Amino acid sequence: MHAWEQIQKTVDYIEENMSEEIKIETLANMAGLSQFYFQRLFKRLVKLTVNQYIKLRRLAKASEVLREDGDKRIIDIALDFGFSSHETFTRSFKDVYGMTPDKYRTAPVRLNHISKPELLLNYTMIDENVPLITDSIVLEIKRKKLNVPEKYIGLSAQVSISQAPVGEAAGVDVPGQLWDSFHKRKSDISSLSSHGIEVGVSMMDDTEKGTFTYFAGGSAKSNTSSNNELTAWELPAADYVVCCFEAENFDELTTSALGKAMNYLLGTWLAKRGLTTQPFSVEKYFKATEELAYMEIWVIPVPMENVCNKSE
Repeated sequence: MHAWEQIQKTVDYIEENMSEEIKIETLANMAGLSQFYFQRLFKRLVKLTVNQYIKLRRLAKASEVLREDGDKRIIDIALDFGFSSHETFTRSFKDVYGMTPDKYRTAPVRLNHISKPELLLNYTMIDENVPLITDSIVLEIKRKKLNVPEKYIGLSAQVSISQAPVGEAAGVDVPGQLWDSFHKRKSDISSLSSHGIEVGVSMMDDTEKGTFTYFAGGSAKSNTSSNNELTAWELPAADYVVCCFEAENFDELTTSALGKAMNYLLGTWLAKRGLTTQPFSVEKYFKATEELAYMEIWVIPVPMENVCNKSE
């Protein structure tokens, strides 16, 4: 058994026992490691300490109940997810999300959560046009040539880099709020085409300020331009590497599956081929059906040596 498989066993156990007391000793024994080496390996692979990860996953699950079950008492939710008291739960929730559970329930906003990792994705390489299937995602890497630029119209905002990548940061979901604003105004945007595709674009142009620009919009008519309220953005004609993936439902697709696909594409598939990307990535959203929730990530590949040479 590989080291990552030992840690994945403990991650799966944590997910199934959120309401129980979870001891590091139990997890270490499950992994067949001493407590010292287990905790070191867990942090290396999951990028959080064991206790940090358990707390953040419990908060993520508790927030779902807060949003979906308005009748359940907050103290009962706290106890269900392993918090010893209302006060402990409230303090932890506010530290992570910047608001109390009561405030979130009263005026819910989109939140980013720490997702359960699938460590297999960090250690499995696939060829182009060969699907990779895991417990929660099916993905495939392809190359596509875009001969004609695509025009989009929507909204843009500055987002803290601490909010990226999806699934590895917790807090208020600023891109999600931008999507909500776009969808509220969508019916009034006359320059949108009937094509139906929507895109979310991350442009890493202000990283020195600790932020990046995020654009949320839909397919636009060819003569569309920016104005005081809306931003026009163009996907340039180029050769792209495209990560196609699907999940069980649209909510799963646009949260944890998106984070896993993005990390696999950038951190594993491209990196192990000596490639990086031009400073933007595009999330293409297609209309979900009951049978399929599907989207794509588009990037322009660049050899890492080219980037290194420019920086010298």
